[in-house]
Amino acid sequence: MVFMFSDDVGKESFCIKGEDFKYLVKVRRHVVGDKIGFRSPTDTKLLYSYEIVSIENRSLCVKMVGHEEKELKAKKEFHIGWCIIDTKSIEKVLPSLCEMGVSKISFVSCERSQRNFKLDFKRFERILHSSMQQSGRSDFMEFDTFKNIQDFMKKYPHTKVFDFCEKTLSDYDDVDTVLVGCEGGFSDSEREFLKGYDVFALATPMVLRSQSAVVAVASKVLL
Repeated sequence: MVFMFSDDVGKESFCIKGEDFKYLVKVRRHVVGDKIGFRSPTDTKLLYSYEIVSIENRSLCVKMVGHEEKELKAKKEFHIGWCIIDTKSIEKVLPSLCEMGVSKISFVSCERSQRNFKLDFKRFERILHSSMQQSGRSDFMEFDTFKNIQDFMKKYPHTKVFDFCEKTLSDYDDVDTVLVGCEGGFSDSEREFLKGYDVFALATPMVLRSQSAVVAVASKVLL
């Protein structure tokens, strides 16, 4: 853990209870005198350092020893347009996408997206909080939604499209937005619409699941 989020950050001292207390004491094995980094969920630019001054049965108390402006984020912005898939599959790869530095995910309702999947952005944010604390990332990933591919491409006309084709990219430096299909890929009518855009594939003969494709493309662009 690089830092911990807390609403009490900025106070001269405060105490930690509940699950955060259990994590710090029972999992991380912190003791009196250890220093812990904290960030506020509403102002993540500042990294605060607190020292543990006491540990009791259900409470750990800290006092501030300093703070500094310290941002940690990816070297470039990368935006994924992701045709909606099972939210459980999304949740499994969100931490990896966060750690790589993906700046934004737009969830797009495509013709082959199942309509019963409901996006829970509050749950996504809780997953990101945990990932940020572990990786040290200081900026939040953004989320939004689009009702179809046409609306997404209208707003982001320079998007590159990941799909099955003969073209692969040798240079990802100018890639900042990529559209990835859902399970089963794009429909025939969607592929017809996307003919006018820059379509590419990865150099693999394997058929990738949607979540695998998203992680693979993000790693190519950001790492």
